[in-house]
Amino acid sequence: MSTLVLCIDREGRVAATDRDTPLVGERHVRALVTEVGIEDPEDSGVNCLLETLRVARDIEADGDDAIVAVVSSTADSARGDLSLAAQVDELVTRYSPEAAVVVVDSADDEQVVPIVESRVRVDAVDRVIVRQARDIESTYYLLKQFLGDEELRGTVLVPIGAALLAFPVLLSVADSVTTAVAIVAGVIGTFFLYKGLGIDDLLTGLPRSLRDAFYSGQVSLVTYVVAVGLALVGAFVGALAISGMDESLGVGLLATRFVYESVPWLALGALAAATGRLLDEVLRDDGESVAASLMNLPFGVLAIGLVVRGFTAFFLENAGVIGPLVLPAGTLGPLSFDGFELSSGPRLAAFVVLGILVSLLGVRFATYMNGLSVDEEFDSRTGP
Repeated sequence: MSTLVLCIDREGRVAATDRDTPLVGERHVRALVTEVGIEDPEDSGVNCLLETLRVARDIEADGDDAIVAVVSSTADSARGDLSLAAQVDELVTRYSPEAAVVVVDSADDEQVVPIVESRVRVDAVDRVIVRQARDIESTYYLLKQFLGDEELRGTVLVPIGAALLAFPVLLSVADSVTTAVAIVAGVIGTFFLYKGLGIDDLLTGLPRSLRDAFYSGQVSLVTYVVAVGLALVGAFVGALAISGMDESLGVGLLATRFVYESVPWLALGALAAATGRLLDEVLRDDGESVAASLMNLPFGVLAIGLVVRGFTAFFLENAGVIGPLVLPAGTLGPLSFDGFELSSGPRLAAFVVLGILVSLLGVRFATYMNGLSVDEEFDSRTGP
């Protein structure tokens, strides 16, 4: 197999040495390396020529024939590229290579690769980057690739450009530079989160999902609406609770009180959504082959809500924000019990134990619905 190892010189270095191109043969290329290197030791073309020799040596070491050649043009224009095309045609006609390896040292030289590909199969493109300039060259290639990607340009350059255009307007309206910078940074951050979290894709598919849910009569559609309503109620209750608190208590306690008051409603909302999803699966599969994780999901949500409620109550009670949990006296049929109160420690333990019991109840429910024992269920989750 014969392979053409072709070095492309679009900057006219070879033409400056008064040598005819295409230049073929290892001896001639070695002489050219010396002449170009003495003329300009800092020229990256020297490394490109040396890389051409190295690639040819590696190909010959594998037992194949390598044809070392250099093509050059004196003008970075259509006329120069036509000259390069004619030189490649001459090489293909004279040596009839089966494949080619193109060696370049710049993005301009790489633009000639399609010309070579139209005449002989190109198996590889070797980009030579001088080690001292590796970061600069790599950055250039990345920027070139980035600017050629329409989607990336729209995602990154458009919001940055819009923000820069809006910045002078905000400076004329806002009271200070800090306010203008904060607004611009907030808008850019919101846009990046919007794209990064895939919210745009979610919103694009939302109408179709809602239409399918309406037509198929999914229970989860209603339970999701209920879940959103309960979450809004939880946020409102939490905000109402912290509105009457002293701000000197600190952001930590205010946030803990917000979670303490809102977590029951949030847990109920998540429970409604999980239950609706479970009912959809049960109705779709007629109760068969429903994943145990879905059956256990409502119990897991409730257990997490209980544990979070217990921990937040522990912190708030020790900080003196709320009092201990008081259970009043009462009767249940023939049974009667006295009232008592739980301080922070026993209250936390009770909520944690209750959360664990609810979680275990969920595992037992899932195993019962799937007709498995508890050991079999754990074996199915952990695998062989």
